[in-house]
Amino acid sequence: MKVFDYLKNFKDSGVLGINRRNAEYMLPSNPRRYYPLVDNKLMTKHLAEQADIPVPPLYAVIEIQQQVKAVAQLLQPYDDFVIKPSRGSGGSGILVIDKQVNGLYRQVNGNLLSLHELQHHVSNILAGMYSLGGQSDTAMFEYRVRFDPVFAAITYQGVPDIRVVVYRSIPVMAMLRLPTRESFGKANLHQGAIGVGIDLLTGATTFAARGNSAIDRHPDTHQALVSIVIPHWDRLLLTAARCCELTGLGYIGADFVLDSEKGPLMLELNARPGLNIQIANRVGLRLRLEAIDQQQNLPQDAEECVALSKRLFAASRHGATI
Repeated sequence: MKVFDYLKNFKDSGVLGINRRNAEYMLPSNPRRYYPLVDNKLMTKHLAEQADIPVPPLYAVIEIQQQVKAVAQLLQPYDDFVIKPSRGSGGSGILVIDKQVNGLYRQVNGNLLSLHELQHHVSNILAGMYSLGGQSDTAMFEYRVRFDPVFAAITYQGVPDIRVVVYRSIPVMAMLRLPTRESFGKANLHQGAIGVGIDLLTGATTFAARGNSAIDRHPDTHQALVSIVIPHWDRLLLTAARCCELTGLGYIGADFVLDSEKGPLMLELNARPGLNIQIANRVGLRLRLEAIDQQQNLPQDAEECVALSKRLFAASRHGATI
């Protein structure tokens, strides 16, 4: 069944379109001068560390081509790691290595890369192959997340992540993104990953969608996708509520992973969060954003921001749905 079969009237359902998102929320709330703080993952990571927001530990950074020949030496202490472009988008250019085997580097899908192939990939990152606008970039080497076992039965190869849309420091909607075989183990909805809505009050999954189609089970593992309670939910929401103040942006998408040992880790922030989260939750964003604007005095403390979010947007109080 198509999710939009539930939709009777866009206006009544509160569905937010891209033009309205840009004109009424992104442009007024997100000053352009702050975009580099989120478009550059390395800069975002440094800001988060200064604010004691947990992030995946950084192992090394390569900024110029002359440093590429030192890759093997830099990575020698680490059996597994992630390589990513600092200015990449949509998961492009991310390479996940789960083991070093006899001088080769094994990806999570089992493919083996030589040192030369790994160096070539890093060189492509520096040349801007994966960056926004094709600008020259920086290669980051960081800790490989071991996802929480609660996700073991509902993910394929890659690491699930959680997107929280935050407006004026109030979490307004959240979804779990699950890798599939079609998405090549990446939590990218446009490549075939699954979006699963999350109840902000309880942290339990509510609905699931793949593309525009509602589903109940993961297509690769055949496990049910709803009524799964996300561990450390309150801690994750509190961290999300702090991210607007961290960047000076008022309308953001905050992305998290849930590590089995370290708990919630902030992966990155997005000044242009997509709108598919409405499909995953079967509820429009516009009415929720308007509810925030109608508040007389918004709280400043992160705990109070989360409490307001839960009062307004618990799944049992959704109001109009799509």
